Amino acid sequence: MTGRDDAAPQFVLPLVARLERAAPPARTDALETAARAVLVLLSDGRAAGDGEWAEAVRKWQDSRIRKVVRRARGAEWRRAEALPGITVHGGGAEVRVYPPVPLDAWPKDLARLQVSGTELDDPQPPGPPADGVPVLWLNPALEMSAGKEMAQAGHGAQLAWWQLSEEERAAWRATGFTLAVRSAEPAEWEALTRSGLPVVRDAGFTEIAPGSCTVVADHPALRRALLPGG
Repeated sequence: MTGRDDAAPQFVLPLVARLERAAPPARTDALETAARAVLVLLSDGRAAGDGEWAEAVRKWQDSRIRKVVRRARGAEWRRAEALPGITVHGGGAEVRVYPPVPLDAWPKDLARLQVSGTELDDPQPPGPPADGVPVLWLNPALEMSAGKEMAQAGHGAQLAWWQLSEEERAAWRATGFTLAVRSAEPAEWEALTRSGLPVVRDAGFTEIAPGSCTVVADHPALRRALLPGG
């Protein structure tokens, strides 16, 4: 995901999903929890102003807003939880987000975790999103691993966050960053990408071609702003 200055030093936002063998989370739950985790970090006081994470967050956002999702279970998860970060809970999913780190300088307890193997399924198809809930629409034509989709959902949430006013951000935060992640209907995808809503275009480092549109961030406040007089 291209950020604001590709010439800047490269930082990455680590996310770790807890995937215990006996009780893996549902796929949609994991995607939504990862997106919320990104928003929780962006809204945390440590990530702004003179906060302890603020410089790393600024360097990350001034470059490519790369995110890498790794998986952990058992002792791996306990070691990952001991590092500075924030654990966000979904219905059954747990995702821990960390302050950005240099691309080539991950903490060793995160660097040793696997990226592959985040294959998750939904026991049953998720229902339609509730009225008024922000929705991150996935491109229905792309095949991505759950880990890749978690990162893309995080990108979409971040693009929406950037475009919201402080008042709108505060209102979203007050809901616990309620959101939905759904696959768009094929017939509606092109219209979504042309709607003026934020669109994630992937840098193409893994799995899909560079420039692929992966997510449209459909936040009610941003949709209202697109209306005449909005």
